[in-house]
Amino acid sequence: MLPGKDGAVKPQRILVVGAGHVGLYAALRLSKKLRSWEAEVIVVDPQPHMTYQPFLPEAAAGNISPRHTVVPLRRELRRCTVVAGSVTRIEHARRTATVQPIIGPAREIRYDHVIVAPGSVSRTLPIPGLKEHGIGFKTIGEAIYLRNHVLDRLDVAAATPDPDVRRCALTFVFVGGGYAGIEALAEMEDMARDALRYYPELRPEEMHWVLVEATQRVLPEVDRDMGAYTVAQLLKRGLDIRLDTRLESCVDGLVRLSDGDSFRADTIVWTAGVKPSPMLEHTDLPRDDRGRITCLPTLQVVRDGTVVEGAWSAGDCAAVPDLTKPPGNYCSPSAQHAVRQAVRMADNIRAVIRGRTPVEYRHRHAGSVASLGLHKGVAQVYGIKLKGFPAWVMHRTYHMSRIPSLNRKVRVVVDWTLAFFLRREVVALGQLHDPREEFVEASSAVPARTGER
Repeated sequence: MLPGKDGAVKPQRILVVGAGHVGLYAALRLSKKLRSWEAEVIVVDPQPHMTYQPFLPEAAAGNISPRHTVVPLRRELRRCTVVAGSVTRIEHARRTATVQPIIGPAREIRYDHVIVAPGSVSRTLPIPGLKEHGIGFKTIGEAIYLRNHVLDRLDVAAATPDPDVRRCALTFVFVGGGYAGIEALAEMEDMARDALRYYPELRPEEMHWVLVEATQRVLPEVDRDMGAYTVAQLLKRGLDIRLDTRLESCVDGLVRLSDGDSFRADTIVWTAGVKPSPMLEHTDLPRDDRGRITCLPTLQVVRDGTVVEGAWSAGDCAAVPDLTKPPGNYCSPSAQHAVRQAVRMADNIRAVIRGRTPVEYRHRHAGSVASLGLHKGVAQVYGIKLKGFPAWVMHRTYHMSRIPSLNRKVRVVVDWTLAFFLRREVVALGQLHDPREEFVEASSAVPARTGER
C-alpha cells in the first residue's frame, strides 16, 4: 500500500469483473478478510444478482421458485461497491478498465488488482435456423422462458384439431448430452408429464422428447456405466436418445439430423457446451488457443512464463492447470472448481497485499451429481456410485450446501419441503416475456382526440 498525497495510507483497489461463481465468492471473501484500510473491492456486473446455475433445471420445472436460484449482489456484498454495468475493455498495462453503466456514458476505473471472471457464453455453431429458433439454457431468464414455452405448447396441442400442428407442438429437441442438457431434458419432461393430468385431450405417448448428442455417450464427467444407466432410464420413460448424431439444420422449425431423420419441432434447446466470454477479446491479457486467459496454479495471469502482476482469473474463462492430473491438463469449467478457485484466489490476493507468497490451487475433482427429474438421479462422488432416489437426495443436499447465503438455503429447503405435500405449479406465464403487448394493442385501438387544448 502506498501513501496518498496527504501522507495517509491509500487502500489498494481490487476490481472484480463479473459476479458469477468466481466473482461473487472472491469479492465476498476479500471483503471479509481484508480491512478497509488495506483494500476496497469494486464489483462490476450488468445483472443485480448471481445465478446459481445448477438450480436452473429445477427452477424451470417448478420445483423451486426462480427467485431462489439467484443471490442479490447488494445484499451479500455490503462491504463492496457494486456497479451495474459491463466492462467493455481492460488495459492492464495502464491498470484501467472501461465500464459501460446501464445508463450514461462510459467511464474508466483504475485498479491495483483485477479479477477477470466474466464467465462463459453458449458455444453455438453456424447451424441454419439455430439463431432464429434455438433457446439457450444458461440464465434464469432462459429457464423461465423455456418453462412457459413448454407449457404453452401443451395448450396449443390441446386446442388444435390439426394433427400436424399438435405433433410439432409436442416435439421437444435438446441438443447436448452434458449435465446441462440431460438435467434440462429430464426435468422438463418430468414436469410436462405431470402437467398432462390437467390436459384430458393429450396422452403422454404423444409427446416426443429428443436428445441429440454428437458423441457416443452422455455425461462425460462420470464413468461410462453411469452414462449408460442414465440413457437406459431415459429410454424407459420413452425419450428418444440420438447418440453420435448432429443437428444439421432447423430452418423454419424443420429439424434435420445427421442420421437422415427430419421432423418439425416448436422447441429446440441448445445446451452443447460453453466458450469464454467474448469480452476477453477486448483486453491486453494473454489467452490460449481456446480463448481462455492463461493462468498459473496460483490463479495469477501468466504470459510466456512470466507473472502478469496484479492480474488474476479463474472459472470458465481461465486456463488453470490441474495439479492433480498429468501436465497439460486443465481444471474443468464447473461450479465445483470455480467456487474453490475463487476462495484460493481471494486468499492469494490478500497474501500478496500483505507481502506473502501465493499458494497454488489444487483440488481433485470430487465427482458429479445430476437430477433426472423428481426423485430420480445419478451420482458419482469420490468413486461412490449412486442411482435413483439416493442419488437425487445427494444432488439436492450437495447443491443446497453450495448455494451462497443462509437466506437462499432456507428458501430452497422450504420450496422442496412444500413440494412433498403440494403439487407443483404447471401454469404458463407467457405474458412475462412481452408484458406491454396487451396495453399497446388497447392504446392503438383508442381514436386520437382532436380540438383539445
